[in-house]
Amino acid sequence: MAAAGNLDEEVVVGEEVGHVRVVTLNQPRRLNVISFDVVALLAKLLEKWEKDDDAELVLIKGSGRAYSAGGDLKMFYDGRMSKDPSLEVVYRFYWLCYHIHTYKKTQVALVHGISMGGGAALMIPMKFSVVTEKTVFATPEASIGFHTDCSFSYMHSRLPGHLGEFLGLTGARLNGAELVASGLATHFVPLEKLLELQNRLISLNSGEEHAVKSVIEEFSVDVQIDEESILNKKATIDECFSKDSVEEILISLEAEASKEGNAWIVPFLKGLKRSSPTSLKITLHSIREGRKQTLSECMKKEFRITMNILRTLISGDVYEGIRAVTIDKDNAPKWDPPTLEGVDAGKIEQVFEAFEEDLELKIPEGDDFRLAFLRDFPVLHRFQLIVSVFRCKPLYRWQGKYEDSPYALNS
Repeated sequence: MAAAGNLDEEVVVGEEVGHVRVVTLNQPRRLNVISFDVVALLAKLLEKWEKDDDAELVLIKGSGRAYSAGGDLKMFYDGRMSKDPSLEVVYRFYWLCYHIHTYKKTQVALVHGISMGGGAALMIPMKFSVVTEKTVFATPEASIGFHTDCSFSYMHSRLPGHLGEFLGLTGARLNGAELVASGLATHFVPLEKLLELQNRLISLNSGEEHAVKSVIEEFSVDVQIDEESILNKKATIDECFSKDSVEEILISLEAEASKEGNAWIVPFLKGLKRSSPTSLKITLHSIREGRKQTLSECMKKEFRITMNILRTLISGDVYEGIRAVTIDKDNAPKWDPPTLEGVDAGKIEQVFEAFEEDLELKIPEGDDFRLAFLRDFPVLHRFQLIVSVFRCKPLYRWQGKYEDSPYALNS
């Protein structure tokens, strides 16, 4: 077994076992948060293994009691006064998210414990995502002044009905059974069987999709969601979260909450009222746009939104939210503006405006990733490049890195 790092020291450990590659997110005391080093190491390993003909199956897991709690909020907060806050790690992670969605080798996420926000972006796009009774999922970004990112405007917008808006706006948690029932995970395996499953997949020594699926199904069990699960409240969720604006959603929720048997709505209503008004509006707009956007379009849009939020283009809510939750821990953020009525619709549109072409996130836009970057070359060179691209597909698929962008060249 070859290891790409020391398990006691590396934030990400990569192991090579025959035709199987194993990634371990390795910051258990920090709930495997996604930091700059995590992003850089993951990208390096995944690119290397996709290009390696000996690598057929990639397993991803977390050490300790979490899969990944998402982005390193302190990292973002500490970088708030820099020239361009956290730009490099955001660019690198969103670029990586696209490549995880479109990865060419079979991937299996073995998910126990917390899997939230950006951490869940390392779970849901996998060919197979295995969850347990200890798995907890959420996208709670609006509650800290941020937005639903890391490709979730794409994934949430494709959930049944208006479940995506509900999850993105409220930060509601789903357990393992609910993740499988909603289509956000593929298999449920009891936690006591997870290590055995991992070992069987390594022993399989193959990435052949049907063989991998058969092994997982040997360990998986059918799920039964609780009677009180929010997935059983679909009619009410669709009725309320289909409204055109956050204000109308709140009005609809308040009306439903007053009805007998709808006490479950009250905690979500309170949570929405505590969240950043600006973030709620950005999140709703982004998920709604996502319905008619491709993966690439969603990722590029989310990159713009994130950078404009971190640059405090229209509000500093993200840093106030992080301060209240993780720095001072007073859980009393002072939003600016403090009410939904005070949020300027024109300013929300500013957050979504396209950047200059060379400052956009560089990922393929069309179905054929091999041709996506040809527009960056002189016309006379394109014929030779087309020939080269089709002879060497992986090289061009992994272009567009941060270090080749104007951001790096001008830093």
